[in-house]
Amino acid sequence: MFDYTQVTASGITEDLEAALSEADRLVAGVVDPTTEATYDSVLAPLNEIEDRLVNAYGRTAFMGYVHTEKEVRDAGNAAEERIQKWAVELVFRPDFYRAIKSYSESPEAAGLSGERRRMLEFLLRDLRKAGHELDDDSRAEVKKLTERLVELGVLFQRNIDEHQDHLVVTRDDLEGMPESYIEGLEAGDTEGTLKVTMAYPDVVPFMENSPRRDLREELSRKFNSRAVEPNRPLLEEAIAARQRIAEIFSQPSWAHHQLEEKMAKNPEAVRSFYASLLPGLSEIGQSELGKLTEMLRADGFDGELQGYDFRYYDTQLRRRDYGVDPTEVAAHFPLQQVLDGMLELTGEVFGLRYRKIDRPSWHPDVFAYAIDDAATGQEIAHFFMDLFPREGKFSHAAAFPLIPGRRLDDGSYQKPLAAIVANFTKPGTERPSLLQHQEVETFFHEFGHILHQTLTRAELTKFSGTSTEGDFVEAPSQIMENWTWQPQVLARFARHYQTGQPIPPELVSQLTAAKNLNIALLTLRQAQFGLLDMWMHDETPQKDLDDIHVRSTQVSLFPVHPDTFYPASFGHLLGGYDAGYYGYLWSEVYGDDMWSRFEKEGVTNPKVGADYRREVLERGGSRDGMEHLRAFLGREPNNEAFLRKLGMGTEPPV
Repeated sequence: MFDYTQVTASGITEDLEAALSEADRLVAGVVDPTTEATYDSVLAPLNEIEDRLVNAYGRTAFMGYVHTEKEVRDAGNAAEERIQKWAVELVFRPDFYRAIKSYSESPEAAGLSGERRRMLEFLLRDLRKAGHELDDDSRAEVKKLTERLVELGVLFQRNIDEHQDHLVVTRDDLEGMPESYIEGLEAGDTEGTLKVTMAYPDVVPFMENSPRRDLREELSRKFNSRAVEPNRPLLEEAIAARQRIAEIFSQPSWAHHQLEEKMAKNPEAVRSFYASLLPGLSEIGQSELGKLTEMLRADGFDGELQGYDFRYYDTQLRRRDYGVDPTEVAAHFPLQQVLDGMLELTGEVFGLRYRKIDRPSWHPDVFAYAIDDAATGQEIAHFFMDLFPREGKFSHAAAFPLIPGRRLDDGSYQKPLAAIVANFTKPGTERPSLLQHQEVETFFHEFGHILHQTLTRAELTKFSGTSTEGDFVEAPSQIMENWTWQPQVLARFARHYQTGQPIPPELVSQLTAAKNLNIALLTLRQAQFGLLDMWMHDETPQKDLDDIHVRSTQVSLFPVHPDTFYPASFGHLLGGYDAGYYGYLWSEVYGDDMWSRFEKEGVTNPKVGADYRREVLERGGSRDGMEHLRAFLGREPNNEAFLRKLGMGTEPPV
């Protein structure tokens, strides 16, 4: 068991060098022309290499996201770059291509099936996309550009995580903010001042509750200007490099080049997806916008409703028309109770038991659990939870695989290890961490990734856990959010942190009644991000990023905030979601469709949960996502549940 308390910058470097040295040794055997090309001499060593590199990532590169010491984070960032560049180097090697190509033409390869056949097909695809069917100069250019993209991605995320800024306020400026929020703010540099930092638990409640429009505007400007100076040129360079790679492969755009690996297959399918949604959403969104604008007028403001107004007036509308006060709701969601409730629920539905364990971690706030199969008592996996913001830490929410599940040579199964990294509301001196309901949603969402990563039963590392198509990978997390809206589920764990009283049924009713309030505007915001990404990577010859910023923001029905450029802090653009961010909305269709079976047969039905665990979570990427869906649903997938949620469909027959 790796001891994260002993990690040092030099230790990261040594650990990684050892892992890469062993990987080099295994590759040497694969490319040895004197060795007979068999599964055991070609594909099995590659599976071993992938496993070793994921393990090495979990001990080294992962530290760049979470460690408290900047020197260690820097070493982790360097390790991530080294691992990715090593993988790039491998796939571009001519001798590696020859070895895989030669084996693929053998009688044994022709007889492969299941994951082994799929692994070979994916390898051949990756080698083709590395340019082995191109001339030498073109392949060398693709390699150089690909290596540069690795560097740009690491720099881009580091700049976001290390960006420091804050809004200086006094207590008088914090009208409308709950005392628990004020208590959690950092002291300012001058007496009597406080800092509203760029951390989500500082920003979101302020934007929801502060009646000070001037301060909301200033905070929004700061938040949407994070890392602009260093990151905008990196983004521009990355977009140009991607387009050049596409051109070398005679593809119209980077989107065309990328999407062949996704469910959508081509940009036309994505464009059709958005085209089918935007007119209806925009019509509903205009109506929603009108109600919010009326509230703006009632407060004495002229002009358009701005993006920095949305959360505030959405919150006011929930309070006025539904009786939903986010602060009152949060009082019933202490983090530990939410965690316990989530584990109890998923344990019951998916046949699991959880045990809190001692496992050395990188920070005192981090804790760990073991997962056991309830039927057999067998230990399946472990996971960490790192839930509160701190300086230099990854600033969003994500799940990281640290050890992949896979079948070992002796027939046993390697226990996966994963980690949730999030930035939830911090506990105060006299109160626990109280989660807003949207944080509860985020918690369940990320835990969906953890379940996907830890319940995997894939044979090969390549298809372990969340190694699925990029536009399917969010579906097992999108579905998890639905449980946070079920009254019978909330009644299990939502209790007031002071009195211990269950959340009042009328508050639950009000909360769930308001679930789809302003859903068109919220969905249009997702479309804004997806279209920004697609337009940055489409076939347009010259990319005017300011124009794309403006046009995509207009999709949201809100004006652009002057002197801001939020794409510079949009980590997904260089974090693996390039020409793929549409996948969040795309996969929501499938998450809603899968949820419809739970709705029909029981939201805590263990039989449905067992089918879902077996056909989706355990399968990982061992088959196409569409096959997962057909197997679980027992029919062809459809978008009916998704459209009904948006108010654009019809109710199912009774």
